[in-house]
Amino acid sequence: MVLEVEASVRLFGGRRALRDRVVQESTELGATQVAWATNSLAAIALARAGIENGFRKPLDDLLDGLPIGTLSATLPHATTLAHLGCRLLGDLRRLPRGGISRRFGKDLLTALDQAYGLVPCSHEWVTLPDSFTAHLELQHRVEIAPALLWGARRLLLQMCGWLGARHCGVTAYTLGWAHDAMRSREASAGGEITIRTAEPTRDLEHLCRLLAEHLAKIELEAPVLDLSLDAIDVQSMEHRSTSLLPDPQGNAESLALVLERIAARLGPDKVLRPVLQEDHRLEWMVHWQPHPEALPRRPATMADVPQPTFVLPEPLRLATKGPRPMYQGLLQLLIGPHRVEGGWWDRMGSPTDSTEQRTRQVTRDYWLALSAHAGVLWVFQTRLADDETAWFLHGIFA
Repeated sequence: MVLEVEASVRLFGGRRALRDRVVQESTELGATQVAWATNSLAAIALARAGIENGFRKPLDDLLDGLPIGTLSATLPHATTLAHLGCRLLGDLRRLPRGGISRRFGKDLLTALDQAYGLVPCSHEWVTLPDSFTAHLELQHRVEIAPALLWGARRLLLQMCGWLGARHCGVTAYTLGWAHDAMRSREASAGGEITIRTAEPTRDLEHLCRLLAEHLAKIELEAPVLDLSLDAIDVQSMEHRSTSLLPDPQGNAESLALVLERIAARLGPDKVLRPVLQEDHRLEWMVHWQPHPEALPRRPATMADVPQPTFVLPEPLRLATKGPRPMYQGLLQLLIGPHRVEGGWWDRMGSPTDSTEQRTRQVTRDYWLALSAHAGVLWVFQTRLADDETAWFLHGIFA
């Protein structure tokens, strides 16, 4: 099985976390070797050779040392290549390309180029069958029915994957078993049991628990070597919302619990909430901090003036025409001035070096202004060091 995982690396927490999850879950499906490489054919060749990490050295060096049989395209020509002295992929790669194409066809040369990353690989999408049937040959003879659960679980896992891809659930499935050929004459060729559920489901653990209860009541006539599983009643399942936010039509859940779950799932630094500060300076009136740490603060007393909906990250200095500021035309001052002054206590820089510290001291006269094109704006006037006045745009009303 070939998996393209590059687009999902960030979603699963990095390459190492994704690798560990693939190894953990594929082992239950019977996978015995996992390998990683920059393309699918190289990964398959490394897996057949028992090499997992295809990034520990250049890909060409890794593939050159692999047996020639690790590339599927070489198998039809194995005898001829052996007579030519090709034991490794590196030996085949050093042969004249024209001779390889004439003697073995272009498919072998194309596969070789794809494995070495010279030509992109192309694959066909897997088409799911309309019905599910799976078989499993057990590793040893099973003489008691409850022991069949080990093999049946692997088949159920495959069925749940098929159901998930089709957005369906099963309400009835049949587990069948075939008895050993060396059974007694009184024993039948095999047996089966049909499990039914009250509603459509694809919950693996629920299906396994239900099957275990039924197998505990069965007595086998002879040892079992083969299992089969058929989904005989499949129904569409109602799609559940995957939103992180609470569903107003579903079970009621407080926003605090939802935020705690999101913070636990995505990390505390991914869920922030605004906390009002006792500060009249617009930039620092709201402080964003992680949700679990956001303790209620006593909000600042708001003045009897409107507050802008959107605040610019940095105040934008405006041009002036005489004493009036301009922003997409001359501005009409509606309400003001509203004096905001303070910040001498708000120091920035290193607390151990007073020479590097500076304060966020501001002295501003805010106005509610009207622009013929931009609408209602929040502007302020300040005085520079040489007593020259300057106008700035700080917020926009919506």
